[in-house]
Amino acid sequence: MADRRLQVFHAVAKHLSFTKAAETLFMTQPAVTFQIKQLEEHLNTRLFDRAQGRIALTPAGRVALEYAERILALSAELDTRLKEMGGQAAGPLLIGASMTIGEYVLPQLIGKFKAHFPAVVPTLFVGNSEAVQDRVAERTLDLGFIEGDSHLASLHSELCCEDELQVVCAPSHPLAQERFALPSALTQHPYINREPGSGTREVIDRYLAKAGVAPDSLNVVVELGSPEAIKGLVATGLGFAIMSHVIVAKELQLGQLVQIPLRPRLIRNFSAVYPKERFHSRLVAGFLAFAKEQLASAQPLAA
Repeated sequence: MADRRLQVFHAVAKHLSFTKAAETLFMTQPAVTFQIKQLEEHLNTRLFDRAQGRIALTPAGRVALEYAERILALSAELDTRLKEMGGQAAGPLLIGASMTIGEYVLPQLIGKFKAHFPAVVPTLFVGNSEAVQDRVAERTLDLGFIEGDSHLASLHSELCCEDELQVVCAPSHPLAQERFALPSALTQHPYINREPGSGTREVIDRYLAKAGVAPDSLNVVVELGSPEAIKGLVATGLGFAIMSHVIVAKELQLGQLVQIPLRPRLIRNFSAVYPKERFHSRLVAGFLAFAKEQLASAQPLAA
């Protein structure tokens, strides 16, 4: 329902590429260029600087992008409200989730929800907690699930459930023989860490600092953004990691990894985040309620 020129401008502004915008919109590049030219003539201003094969937003373009995002979001909300008035439980559902939740928790929930509402088309973006929050704040996602709480003032954070993190190592590792692990003892062993921006890393760093252990005092041998890659390295005996039980449940059953509880315990929240001022469609609100109910019934996630 929104002006097509505005949709094209938004795509070009987000990708900073006429070619990528054309691919995203299933248009030809000349058609995209024509739409941008028409919009610039209509607004009587230049929206992009073009130099040496690259484009960048002008000051007017940055202002136009802010309004374009709001206008497109309102247009999408209008479509949603009218569909809901017609009793349609259908349409896209754009969900984001941090690594642990997106890879090990949400897929099953989305499958169950889809079984109840087959006309709904869910899309799942998986990244670290910082990336998920950024996309929700940009309104390119309807809803996000992250580890910990949001630090963005524009987002509302809602607790879904708790999750326990424990030390994970190979059966041959010295820590595998311990009944529990003290934070002060962790500095004596090689450590495999998550990447900066990870909600898991933030929670662990905060826990260690509170226990009197500086996070940079750990003997970090590698940093990785993939829980699967971390599990693979831990299984080789290279070092230990601190991970959720939901990530390593299969490896624990197979005896490939061992999990040792921390003392004091390390409990974190799984939270849902969404824009404070945005209209919450019945579809988004329904999925959030469904996810919270399913996660609560699966408690405790802690091992």
